[in-house]
Amino acid sequence: MKKSLLITLLCLCSLLLSAQAGFAADYSVSFNQIVEHPALDALRQGVKDELAAQGLKVQYHDHIAQGNIATANLIAKQILGEQPDAVVGIATPTAQACAQAIREIPIVFAAVTDPVGAGLVKSLQKPGGNVTGTSDMSPIDRQLELILEFLPKLKTLGVIYNSGEANSVTLVKVLKREAAKRGIKVEEATVSNSAGVSQAAKSLIGRSEAVYIPTDNTVVSAFEAITQVGYQTKLPIFAADTDSVGRGAIAALAVDYYRMGRQTGEMVARVLKGAKPGEMPVETLREFQIHLNPGSAAKMGVKVPEEILKKADKIIE
Repeated sequence: MKKSLLITLLCLCSLLLSAQAGFAADYSVSFNQIVEHPALDALRQGVKDELAAQGLKVQYHDHIAQGNIATANLIAKQILGEQPDAVVGIATPTAQACAQAIREIPIVFAAVTDPVGAGLVKSLQKPGGNVTGTSDMSPIDRQLELILEFLPKLKTLGVIYNSGEANSVTLVKVLKREAAKRGIKVEEATVSNSAGVSQAAKSLIGRSEAVYIPTDNTVVSAFEAITQVGYQTKLPIFAADTDSVGRGAIAALAVDYYRMGRQTGEMVARVLKGAKPGEMPVETLREFQIHLNPGSAAKMGVKVPEEILKKADKIIE
């Protein structure tokens, strides 16, 4: 009986080891993500799904900095010790942390608004060094036109952002320039962490007729706090990312971050197969989607134009 049990256990161990060998990873990829929120999480999953679709067996090390730059820098050093085959830096602060700490391992960034301005690459066409990736630069001119379709008489537009995020500073500069062309004044409310988002939204009551939220990681991580203010005060809220529409924004014309993740995954796959990041041009998504939340529009006292209903790519029920 004991002998039979021993043989059975040995067989099970053998099968387990065989299974592990069969699923052994050929590559290792480490992620450094600034904060958890639906858009960035969808992007990270998109990278993984693309690598799986290409048949690559990858061991992943997921790291989230929880919105803290010092933590992002520590994670970058930890990743250096992990010695992965490639590093994915999601969002500007974490991509910068990785680029500063890691010089020899290939880095592919994602969701970086201004890669040149952030000091990550020399140029979009010829990045140089060990870094390349995908940019999520918002089509702010088209986003403003979308907002004006809802509110054609708009004269003041609020914006909430973290002035410590380089990507957000760039976006607000573009927003002001594009808004001025349309006779719209931009009212700013800045935050340093997610805890201040609700108060920043409240500070725009009476100063703005609507609020635009850029792809600011600190602010988007607390997006529900903004929509609550919008519901309570009939202050229309518009977003620069599609995932925030499901969280209460009226609408967004924006990057689909899961699709950006798949595109980033294609770049990571090329790097794993031997391509040099410095010779790979930075990529952007050429197609944007319109997501619409009629329920939020009603709560914020905004009527949805028929034309928007017809051309929306996704309507949140």
